Amino acid sequence: MTDESLDVDPDQVDPVDSRVVGDTLDREQIPAEAVDAEELLDVGLDYMRINRHEQATDTFERAARFTDREAIEQEARVNKGAAHAELQEFEHAIDAYREALHIDDDSEHAAAAETNLAYALYEAGRSEQALEHAERAVELDPRFPQGWYNRGFFLLERGLADEAVSCFDNAVRLGHRSPDVLEEKARALEELGEDDRAEELADEAEELRQQAEARMVEQRQR
Repeated sequence: MTDESLDVDPDQVDPVDSRVVGDTLDREQIPAEAVDAEELLDVGLDYMRINRHEQATDTFERAARFTDREAIEQEARVNKGAAHAELQEFEHAIDAYREALHIDDDSEHAAAAETNLAYALYEAGRSEQALEHAERAVELDPRFPQGWYNRGFFLLERGLADEAVSCFDNAVRLGHRSPDVLEEKARALEELGEDDRAEELADEAEELRQQAEARMVEQRQR
């Protein structure tokens, strides 16, 4: 940014956040068009990738405040919720997801907000509300694999193993063949008395987990 009115002391700006305006700026003193909210979103995601989630929450909040576009604000609120969840701040995460849904409960980001809200409610000890939001997520986007996984998880928590298996199958069909999905499906199959299939899936899940760990080690050694 080249506008002289946006002069910021470099000693007060995080080096990872050097592309954006710092927290010292007041929205009332700066026109929204002077701040690139999409770039702020990218910076927040960079923080998430290096596990600096507290800085990410601040950056996503700035992105939400400095944009006049509802889609950008909603995406920032969803991402802020995810950062709070990584910090185990589930009540803050719930607030962020609800703010995102208040902006638009039928948008491209609404399904992610609903499924993430379900997870945060569960972690906050409010599991009775979690399934409702997991259901809403797959209603909004039937091709959202994480939504199907979460719906299956909450159904299984309620003892509805048969319905849960169908949800996990949908998640896998949509490309979400992760160790977590396979382990939860194995747990559901055990509940249904299908021990052999459950054991096969548990073994496959462990193999996938080991492969992922090996790739991480390889990447760190480069």
